[in-house]
Amino acid sequence: MAEVDVAPTFGAELKDGLKPANVWVANGIAWLDDIQNFYRERSVLEKEHSARLNALAKKYFEKKTKKSTSLSVGDTPTMTPGSLESASLTIWNTHLTTLEARADEHERYGNDLIHKVADPIKYYATKFEDLRKRHAEYAAKLEAERDSSYNDLRKVKGKYDTVCQEVESRRKKSESSFDKAKAQSNYQQQLHEMNNMKNTYLIAINVTNKQKEKYYHEFIPEVMDSLQDLSEFKTMKLNSIWTMAATLESKMLTQCNTMVDHLSQEISRNQPHLDSMMYIRHNMGGFNEPPDKMFEPSPVWHDDDAMVTDEPAKIFLRNVLNKSKSQLGDLRREVDTKRREVESVKRLKQRVRDGTEQKDEVVVVNHLFALQEDLHQVDRKRLTAEVETSTITSMVGDVTLGAKNHNFKGQTFKIPTNCDLCGERIWGLSAKGFDCRDCGYTCHSKCEMKVPAECPGELSKEERKKMKVERQASTGTLLTPATATPDHVAELPDLTRSNTMNSLSSGYAASAHRSISGQAANPRASEDAATPPELPSAPRPTARKPRLVAPPPTAYISELPGSSVNGSFASKPTEQRGKVLYGFEAGGDGELSVSAGQDVTIVDPDDGSGWVKVRAGYKEGLVPGTYLEISASPIAPQDTGSSQTRPESTYSNSGSSIGASAPVVKKKGPAVAPRRGAKVLRYVIALYEYSAQSETEHSMTEGERFVLIKEDPGDGWVEVEKGGSTRSVPASYVQVA
Repeated sequence: MAEVDVAPTFGAELKDGLKPANVWVANGIAWLDDIQNFYRERSVLEKEHSARLNALAKKYFEKKTKKSTSLSVGDTPTMTPGSLESASLTIWNTHLTTLEARADEHERYGNDLIHKVADPIKYYATKFEDLRKRHAEYAAKLEAERDSSYNDLRKVKGKYDTVCQEVESRRKKSESSFDKAKAQSNYQQQLHEMNNMKNTYLIAINVTNKQKEKYYHEFIPEVMDSLQDLSEFKTMKLNSIWTMAATLESKMLTQCNTMVDHLSQEISRNQPHLDSMMYIRHNMGGFNEPPDKMFEPSPVWHDDDAMVTDEPAKIFLRNVLNKSKSQLGDLRREVDTKRREVESVKRLKQRVRDGTEQKDEVVVVNHLFALQEDLHQVDRKRLTAEVETSTITSMVGDVTLGAKNHNFKGQTFKIPTNCDLCGERIWGLSAKGFDCRDCGYTCHSKCEMKVPAECPGELSKEERKKMKVERQASTGTLLTPATATPDHVAELPDLTRSNTMNSLSSGYAASAHRSISGQAANPRASEDAATPPELPSAPRPTARKPRLVAPPPTAYISELPGSSVNGSFASKPTEQRGKVLYGFEAGGDGELSVSAGQDVTIVDPDDGSGWVKVRAGYKEGLVPGTYLEISASPIAPQDTGSSQTRPESTYSNSGSSIGASAPVVKKKGPAVAPRRGAKVLRYVIALYEYSAQSETEHSMTEGERFVLIKEDPGDGWVEVEKGGSTRSVPASYVQVA
């Protein structure tokens, strides 16, 4: 058995040999049952005559002969081994030869064989088999994920074909329709939908190809390397047990010391990787990687593989890109964290194997495998986001720069609400859609990715109502048909037709004439114009409070490119920030787990119950108010296009920022979190001096303390109490104590 400097691995040499390798490892683990049964039977036979021992040796010689090929090179080798046997089988052969030379055995030695050899083999055989099954299940899961990606791609292809068929159907309808403008508008809308579906199909192709590449070049090789490591680990444990048996035998049989010493020397030469080396040499074969997925045009719509980049398509691509970029930074950081965890456990496993740390290596390997599964799931998400981002930016550039993105939040509409994009009612048992927190834009879930990034910023209630009427009126108008055929679409026939009616005197003809002449009004537009929006039921305020502007902050907070600031001059609602002082674990519905030192955004301040609703990343929930340090003033997004010199930003919401940060020391929080539902007084402290402008306002001096009665409802004023008198003060002039 020659020494090898660098042992080859299954993943590098046998890329498509997962199933045979799994069977080979399973045979090796099942072989442990033969070995432990051998020792159990031997413990009984040691008490009998030496002839029984010779018969036992012969029996297992025959077993070894039958399984020699399977244990050495597997069940389906590409090259037969001939008379060659694996290193472990060679040692096993020496072991049986030594047994034939021994004729007597003591009863104590037979008992030691049970307790120190057979039982440990049974224990490790069970553990190894469990680990092997985990590998097999994980490999099946990877294969299912690969097939699922292929199926998802086929589904997207089917949807694309369906949309193409619908385009063709609407084109044909437009030829026979009396209302040319409306039919042409419907055709253009369906054409845009087809372009969006085509882009989705192209993105899905890239994602599927990337996942396929990862599957064959990373995921499967890692599983096979882990199987190889399991096999070698099994061999190492088997060597240690054999050495124990040989040591017991040398102590009990002084007359067999020479033969037992020889057996021990042979066992020590059995390196764990030698069996794997022989298996690899006899199972090496050609590997043909499946080809990449390509764009397949619809049979009813002749198209090429060029991504659509017209204005409606850019809206869709911008929203997809913004969503992917917002997730990419967190996913990269999570992948790096999990990869460091995996590397740490690998180093721990090596220390356990080297004997420098006393732990159960089976438990360590099990934990390592669980971490690798978690890493795989997160890395798939990161890869998808990266491919989507690179695919879109390579075609149309970073279209998110300068975009005035809507601040959408999932919403369940309890009253009849129309979509501001398509004008249709948001239907359903739960009527779920999206609502912009700033301007009140509402849309279906399916329309979210098609909404233009044109948020005007924070609007008042009256401005929202006015904007709502304008949006609904615009959705009722017909789209202007394209004046030219896109470059990537085959030339379509002329959609006009001659008037074949003999008379326009009938009512039907009159209606047709009105349609042709373009005099018919849109029903939806007339209905919206006839029915004004409902007025609020709350009474109007007797006098409007003066809106005052607090002194500007001492430093600007700059935004990185790709953030969601709505342009250079767009109005954006200020968000109050805070830092978590102590780690908190969620213990009930609606609560959020946070770690010490984490930055959060205040969604709903403490209403006196002792709990604050915060947003950390994309998650929202309640945390105890005593666990937070709320910033003195909210952070307002700033224009990044200005040439003015500003201090460096202390905050960044860019998804690409993954800089290393100092380790956070976890602090111990208050012993008991506030009781949910409890009512406590809250205070505010004046940041600036202020003189009351009317009898409904309080005058303030800097540092003066007030009892908070009612927070800012959106008009920039809060109600506070001082000396038994409740009045209003500017919200930007105070901060929560």
